[in-house]
Amino acid sequence: MTTVAAYAAPSAKAPLERTTIERREVGEFDVLIDIKFAGICHSDIHQAREGWGEAIFPMVPGHEIAGVVSEVGPGVTKYAVGDRVGVGCMVDSCRECDNCKAGLEQYCTGGGMIGTYNAVGKDGEPTYGGYAQKIVVDENYVVRVPDGLALDVAAPLLCAGITTYSPLKHWNAGPGKRVAVLGMGGLGHMGVKIAHALGAEVTVLSQSLRKKDDGLRLGADHYYATSDPETFQKLAGTFDLILSTVSAPLNVDAYLSLLRTDGAFVNVGAPEEPVALNLFSVIGGRKTLAGSGIGGIQETQEMLDFCAEHGFGAEIELITASEINEAYERVLDSDVRYRFVIDTATI
Repeated sequence: MTTVAAYAAPSAKAPLERTTIERREVGEFDVLIDIKFAGICHSDIHQAREGWGEAIFPMVPGHEIAGVVSEVGPGVTKYAVGDRVGVGCMVDSCRECDNCKAGLEQYCTGGGMIGTYNAVGKDGEPTYGGYAQKIVVDENYVVRVPDGLALDVAAPLLCAGITTYSPLKHWNAGPGKRVAVLGMGGLGHMGVKIAHALGAEVTVLSQSLRKKDDGLRLGADHYYATSDPETFQKLAGTFDLILSTVSAPLNVDAYLSLLRTDGAFVNVGAPEEPVALNLFSVIGGRKTLAGSGIGGIQETQEMLDFCAEHGFGAEIELITASEINEAYERVLDSDVRYRFVIDTATI
């Protein structure tokens, strides 16, 4: 076992504090990664505060991990010491179910994917995430960070990037398609960049116009305030796809009215509370209400390569580990443009 410094929530809703954790020895197919940067995802806050249900404590959050390989097991073939790599929202799965075999490990039906933190590994031990100096991961759940991407702006791509890339690809965002991104935050700003790079006509739907300049700079063609009732009248029946990155309850029926016939409203934001739905909102116009969760390992690598090819990572604010608790409050206040990233050298 290797002892490493980390930041952990000792209990639900408690402030995170510096501590030490034990990482397993490097096994035959494992890589030891020196973590350089770790993004702060809203999911970290939901879980550390038990917003999504009972959780495992102490909890070391963090599933947007970028670092450098410092040791490999004797059976490792994909990576070598010195490689720049990333780890996202999962560190294992059953590997045997139809979904795992199809590269959809995130939808593993053989017990479910094993989360990077707030989960129990196959060894029966809790998993600890990226707010730490090092992590040991099976090589099959590690991805390569292309040379064209700096590690700090690459880290958020391991969740925010793949969470938006996967549904945009699945629902065929591209030339000739009108795509709306609902919410201009950590997920939303990546949705804008990726949808634009895919060739879609991109509209941002945000509560206000205060981030309009950013939205247009990052690739949006249009930007509307959802607080303005005229927005829903003007845009009725407009979009082929709406990607909702919002983690608060919404008037889903209102947004479904903005879809064209056969359009899809896809949720990647996960509110803690249930939302209401009038089924006539999907019956009229043969519309789809759907959800999407991250992406498989192969698709995550594809996303990183795509972002490098198009010359962008996340828009970040780099912080020290001592600022994590303040950053959590600022995320809840929508006071970040657009992803906090921890410099793990400060842990």
